[in-house]
Amino acid sequence: MSERGLLFILSGPSGVGKGTVRKALFESEGTELKYSVSMTTRQKRQGEQEGVDYFFRTREEFEEKIAAGEMLEYAEYVGNYYGTPLDYVNKTLDEGYDVFLEIEVLGAMKVKEKVPEGIFIFLTPPDLAELKSRIVNRGTDEMAVIDKRMSVAREEIEMMSHYDYAVVNDQVDKAVERIKHIIESEHCRVDRVVERYKNMLKEL
Repeated sequence: MSERGLLFILSGPSGVGKGTVRKALFESEGTELKYSVSMTTRQKRQGEQEGVDYFFRTREEFEEKIAAGEMLEYAEYVGNYYGTPLDYVNKTLDEGYDVFLEIEVLGAMKVKEKVPEGIFIFLTPPDLAELKSRIVNRGTDEMAVIDKRMSVAREEIEMMSHYDYAVVNDQVDKAVERIKHIIESEHCRVDRVVERYKNMLKEL
């Protein structure tokens, strides 16, 4: 039986580039992670694909899944639900694969309550001015929504202390390399491998 995989959680304030970094990570050489696609009630943006970027559902469909206990976590953010379907995550971890979640900060805190052994990575902007510039340049939100996102972002950055690692997204390729080093380091932790070697010693 294969060892259970590790759960990696990437989150950070809106506009910090979580989706961009996640896509670059999965396109990089040697990545063997399994991506857990999140579910949302927000509208699909140009270029996004169902089942690749998100599972897009109506509010009613999402609330039915909440009521049925089928979400690992969920949160309402700027008027829309975001969440992680539970079945896929457990099945993939049990098969021995590492699972990578890219979720909002409130969702990450709910995962931490249920899966405290997960590895939590906070993606940070170089500074708040750069963060606002990225949100504005995305061109998908009205100014009132942008101001609300910036207000929430300040609150989210204050929650960084609940994470295991902080990675600055100054350049996407550098952020990806930092995350890959974290993944490699976590697999080398003694508490993750010691039982395997104890079992080997018993067989000698």
